[in-house]
Amino acid sequence: MLAEEPVDVRRPTIADVAKRAGVSKGLVSFVFNDKPGVAAPTRERILAAAAELGWQPDQLARSLSTQQAASLGLVVRRDPTVLAADPFFPAFMAGVETALTERGWVLVLSLVPDADAEAATYRSLAAHRRVDGVLLTDLRRDDERLPLLAGLGLPAVCVGRPDAPAGFPVVNLDDAAGLRAVVEHLVGLGHRRIGYVGGDVGMLHGLRRRATFRAALAGHGLEPVGLVDTDFSAAAGAAATTALLDAPERPTALVYASDPMAVAGLAVLQRRGLRVPQDCSVTGFDGMELGAHLHPALTTVGADPLAWGRAAAGVLLRLLDDGRAEDLELPAAALLVRSSTGPPPDPPA
Repeated sequence: MLAEEPVDVRRPTIADVAKRAGVSKGLVSFVFNDKPGVAAPTRERILAAAAELGWQPDQLARSLSTQQAASLGLVVRRDPTVLAADPFFPAFMAGVETALTERGWVLVLSLVPDADAEAATYRSLAAHRRVDGVLLTDLRRDDERLPLLAGLGLPAVCVGRPDAPAGFPVVNLDDAAGLRAVVEHLVGLGHRRIGYVGGDVGMLHGLRRRATFRAALAGHGLEPVGLVDTDFSAAAGAAATTALLDAPERPTALVYASDPMAVAGLAVLQRRGLRVPQDCSVTGFDGMELGAHLHPALTTVGADPLAWGRAAAGVLLRLLDDGRAEDLELPAAALLVRSSTGPPPDPPA
């Protein structure tokens, strides 16, 4: 009986790729570290050789050789229970991950309870070089994180426009256009008693949505019949809805600053025996997919957090690659009209 020849199960190496492509190991390294100066035909030959052999660069060795952590950071200062129910961040992070996966990088997520823990986390990330840059979300008035990151020398991208020069690139999505469209839609249907359930006005997007809503109503000579600020959570949205329905002048339409709060508001209205939209119209903000499958389907403002996350990661990677990156303005948030809005009820005879 003839002995079987041994099977070579050795993993391919960079030397194997170089030999197959007919180049040096250094040239292979240049290609996989995205260095300039390699002719396009040679680059294609090296990539083809690597694909044929099933070789990929070791990420740890690559990060050591380039002095990069091969990761971006996202530090979020919110209550974990609120964050878990918020459709924005999972979609935003999925967008970030799609951009990072293309180059074999990862996202480092940190949830922190307060400002002191947040600042300590940024200092730790910078001191231990755990990330190459960070995505700055939930921008605040006079945001203390901006000078902190600049002092740490930690590259960053602002997700949203700060209220002062940041020194970092900005990836912005105008949500004011969507809120103005909500008000135009409701006023056009005949509503005059419109209430607002807002978010955390310590965050710039919470403050700006509130101001935009009031200004849009004022443009029609109207004032809100009620305005409640919350923490963006569904529980707070439900409590705010109850307060507005118990007010002396009950609204015929409710505008919510997030979809989870709008969903909670729908539940409160239905438990009260009020029909949506016949007795009260409801609008949300975020454009979460679930809203299209509710009964009635939720009229909302689509902000596309998946695209926002991908774009923000892309700008930060360009900043790291080139040392500079331009601000990016994304398509404005748009109104998605569904069946939770309609004309106001007829006034009593």
